[in-house]
Amino acid sequence: MTTLGLIGSGHIGGTLARLAVEHGYDVVVSNSRGPETLTDLVAELGDRARAGTAQEAAEAGDVVVVTIPLKAYRSVPVEPLAGKVVIDTNNYYWQRDGRIPELDAQETTSAALLQEHLPQSHVVKAFNHITAADLGSRSTPAGTPGRRALAVASDHDDAKARVSALLDELGFDPVDAGTLADSWRIEPGTPGYGPDLDADGLRAALAAATRDAAA
Repeated sequence: MTTLGLIGSGHIGGTLARLAVEHGYDVVVSNSRGPETLTDLVAELGDRARAGTAQEAAEAGDVVVVTIPLKAYRSVPVEPLAGKVVIDTNNYYWQRDGRIPELDAQETTSAALLQEHLPQSHVVKAFNHITAADLGSRSTPAGTPGRRALAVASDHDDAKARVSALLDELGFDPVDAGTLADSWRIEPGTPGYGPDLDADGLRAALAAATRDAAA
């Protein structure tokens, strides 16, 4: 992988872009307001970064991060993401996103909704349970005692392995959280959502999660 595309460049997206550039990747950042609003971020990121539309970020990225409010997931371009690994950082907050009946009924997960929207893509849930501040400050080399762990869930084993390797490179221990149907275990309200946990602690939190606790 040489280029990370970002659909959404808010707190998590901007922080991921900084981490990627620090580790030698090119990035294409985008948001809903247009490339011209990302001038300051691109200037900060330097020569490895450029701004584009969501379509351009989707086309350019070898791996593409979707980091936008869940209510906007249907705006994600479909065609340019066919066959690609797509990282989903989104969470369902009904107060922001409006009620989504199938999520309220616990019939599916937010990541599964994105996978349904992108049927030819390989969606991986990651980076959804860490704050931007921690994402930017808790990166440490592999083998560091107490290294922060992040969960990875997907229906595609190869994509999960690719994103796990990226997480490790960016400074976090990846923990397998199962399939997209299992990704509720790391949604808002669950024990692993938010706390700074190492790999063993995160595995325990995933195992302790109950569906009723997930908000």
